[in-house]
Amino acid sequence: MRKSNYILLCLCFIMACKSNQQNNKEESIDNEAKKESATSLNKDSAEKLIELPLKCITNQMPYKSGLVISSKEDLQLPIEHHPAFYGCFDWHSAVHGHWSIIYLLKNFPEIRNADKAIKLLDQNLTEENILKEIEYFKLNKYTKSFERTYGWAWLLKLGEELYTWEDPNSKKWYKNIKPLCDEISKKYIEYLPKLVYPIRVGEHSNTAFGLSFAYDYAVTTNDIDLKEIIESRAKDFYLKDEGCPINWEPSGYDFLSPCLQEIDIMRKVLDKKTFIHWLDTFLPKLNKDLHLKPGEVKDRSDGKLVHLDGLNFSRAWSLYSVAKVLDNNDNVVRIADEHLEYSLNKIADGDYSGEHWLASFALYALKSKQELLK
Repeated sequence: MRKSNYILLCLCFIMACKSNQQNNKEESIDNEAKKESATSLNKDSAEKLIELPLKCITNQMPYKSGLVISSKEDLQLPIEHHPAFYGCFDWHSAVHGHWSIIYLLKNFPEIRNADKAIKLLDQNLTEENILKEIEYFKLNKYTKSFERTYGWAWLLKLGEELYTWEDPNSKKWYKNIKPLCDEISKKYIEYLPKLVYPIRVGEHSNTAFGLSFAYDYAVTTNDIDLKEIIESRAKDFYLKDEGCPINWEPSGYDFLSPCLQEIDIMRKVLDKKTFIHWLDTFLPKLNKDLHLKPGEVKDRSDGKLVHLDGLNFSRAWSLYSVAKVLDNNDNVVRIADEHLEYSLNKIADGDYSGEHWLASFALYALKSKQELLK
C-alpha cells in the first residue's frame, strides 16, 4: 500500500472514531435530557398528577374512618362528619389531595381540567364545611387527638399553600380554612409540651414529620407561638441524637424515613453551622459514603406494602432539601434521583391502594427537586 493511501485510510479511521464519539456523546446527552424531563415537574407531568386527586377527593367509598364510637349518634357516613375531607380513602389523604390540586393550579394555571378542579374546591372548602370539620374535633374526648399529628401537618401545609397564593379563589378558600388551621395550631401548642418522647417510626405518627410541615406553616404565616414551641421541642427531642441507624431502614410498611425526617426538621430549626455540626454526629456518612437503595414494592394492591413507594418519595424530598445546605451534595442528589425515578412511573397503576395518596408524595418530591435546582 502506498504511503499516501495509508495516511488517507488512517485519517478516515480517526474521523470515523471522532464521529462515533460525538454521536455517543449526543445520544448520552439526549438520554439524560429525557431522563431529566421524566423526573421534572412540568405541564405534562402536572396534568398527569392532578388526575389522581381529582378522581378521589369526592369519592366517598371505600373509606377508612378514624372514628371511635362513643354513642350511636357517631355512626354516620364520613361525609357527615367530614364534609370537606371525606374522599380519598381517609381524612389525611383527602387533605393532601386538596393540597396537590391547589399547588398544581397555582403553578400551572392553564392546566387541563383547571375549571373542574376549581369547582370541586369551591364545593368542598366552604365556610360551612370547615366549621363542621372543627366540630368533629370537639365531638367527644376521643376525637380531640384525631389525625395527630400526620393529618394536622398536612392540613397546615394546605393552609400554607393557600396563604401564599395571590389568587381571589385562594384568598376565599384560605379565609374559610383558617379557623381550622387555628384549631390545629392550638392543638399542637397544647400537645407538644406533654409529649415526653418523640415517636420514631416510619408511618403516620412520626413526630419529626409532624413538626416539619407544621413549622413551615408557622414560619410562613408568622404563627409565632407555634414556631417557638416547635423549635423548642425539636431541640429537646433530637439535639443530642447520635449515629442514626439508617441501615436498619426501611421497615416493611414505612412511608417515612425516621432518620431523614429528623434531619429535615433539624435543618429548619438550627442555623447552618450548628446543623452541619449536628449532622456530622447524627449521620456522618450522609455527605460522604451514604448507600441507600429505593424501597422495593412487590404488590401495589396491598395498602401497606405500597407504602414503600411513598418512602421513596419522602426520602427523595428530604435528600433534595438537605442537599441545599451541603457543600458536596452529588451523592445525596444521586440517591434522591434514584428513589424518585424508581416509583414515579408506577403510581398510576389503577389500584386505589396507592392512587388515592401517592400523587401528593410524588409532587412534594418533585417540588423539592425543583427548589434545589433554582
